[in-house]
Amino acid sequence: MLKDLFNKKKKYATVPSDKIKQDVPEGIMTKCPSCKSIIYTKELEKSHKVCVKCGYHHQMSAPERLKNTLDEGSFKELDADMISENPLSFPDYVERLEKDQKKSSLNEAVVTGEGTIDGYRTAIAVMDSRFRMGSMGSVVGEKITRAIEHADKEKIPFIIFTASGGARMQEGVLSLMQMAKSSVALKRFSDRGGLFISIMTHPTTGGVSASFASVGDFNFAEPKALIGFAGRRIIEQTIREDLPEDFQTAEFLLHHGQLDRVIHRADMKKTLCKVLMIHGNRGEK
Repeated sequence: MLKDLFNKKKKYATVPSDKIKQDVPEGIMTKCPSCKSIIYTKELEKSHKVCVKCGYHHQMSAPERLKNTLDEGSFKELDADMISENPLSFPDYVERLEKDQKKSSLNEAVVTGEGTIDGYRTAIAVMDSRFRMGSMGSVVGEKITRAIEHADKEKIPFIIFTASGGARMQEGVLSLMQMAKSSVALKRFSDRGGLFISIMTHPTTGGVSASFASVGDFNFAEPKALIGFAGRRIIEQTIREDLPEDFQTAEFLLHHGQLDRVIHRADMKKTLCKVLMIHGNRGEK
């Protein structure tokens, strides 16, 4: 009798497959690339786009960064209408620019302007990795240089959030020239007593890390940000040695004296406010 009970075929209700599968709107959930946790996107945004389970700092767009850093309604954009051309007639470059403009709703890989942090005026530039991987072309270099000159003219600090793969290959030597141009503008700004704060986010590499990103009066970075010039594999092949696991991370650079501080994103605005308050002669309330 027990044998018949166990061998008895169980009956299951059949549910049509079209009723089981439900479409989940795109963008509702986000997967953390570090701990692989699935997080509600709205919850992630409330935590400054930092994973609440492992602390991984997700990349932020330029508009998100400005909202997270500046006082509400204080931002005034500069040079918003500047758009890159194709000076070297590089194949498909214009089409790629148009694609990124549509994807990011930005004209270029950096947004510049002026705003306030707890009432303190500051000029600001924020690079956006969604646009050509934040690469530095002629327009990016020119916008950053103009933002520095604006800070110098107004006698206010200059802050930049970097996120870049380096110089933009489609503009060749014209892109490399932006390293020198922006660095010279910063030197003039510094000679007149200007305050420059550089915040390196993931990733900050190539010509950007080798020029203006590394010459701040304060050099900050977000946790675990990739910061360096050449890639890990290239360096290992050149020196023929294995590099440490944490090589080119913000924590590695802090340990070796290249950064002043690694700052959690939730504490960034508070830290910047303290620095601006100390140097209040360049950005009064």
